Amino acid sequence: MMDLLVGSLGRELDRLKKEGVRLRFIGTRAGLTEKVSARLLQAELETASNRALTLNVCFNYGGRWDIVQAANALRERGEPITEQSLDAALALSPSSDPDLFIRTGGEYRISNFLLWQAAYAELFFSPRLWPDFTEQDLDEAIAEFQKRERRFGKTSEQLS
Repeated sequence: MMDLLVGSLGRELDRLKKEGVRLRFIGTRAGLTEKVSARLLQAELETASNRALTLNVCFNYGGRWDIVQAANALRERGEPITEQSLDAALALSPSSDPDLFIRTGGEYRISNFLLWQAAYAELFFSPRLWPDFTEQDLDEAIAEFQKRERRFGKTSEQLS
């Protein structure tokens, strides 16, 4: 599996750089071989200045891990743990939180993915498996999203 990842990076990195894509690998690198870890870091460094698009690859990532690593980083720096400081210390910072969270495969859970960031995301559950998820399925999810009232923890009356 790891050889596939390294091979894919070898084949795709030049094209990603040419198209201005910044690569970020989000997740723990504990347990990875030195070769894989070095290749991920090299790809991140080679694309760090790209600004057309940021591609966050959540690799060996879990929401609980992310919250724990952020809290530990703040503690080690002696910084207070607040919503703002914790948010800034998460692995996906400074990416914005998702507005729409699409879960495929007929599962009705978020499975430890983006636990902090999904707090105010609208959830859409599809019975379709990911490899079979089509543009029409995406259009359906977006159409459903557009019907929803975004309240961000408020009541409808508070929005008026």
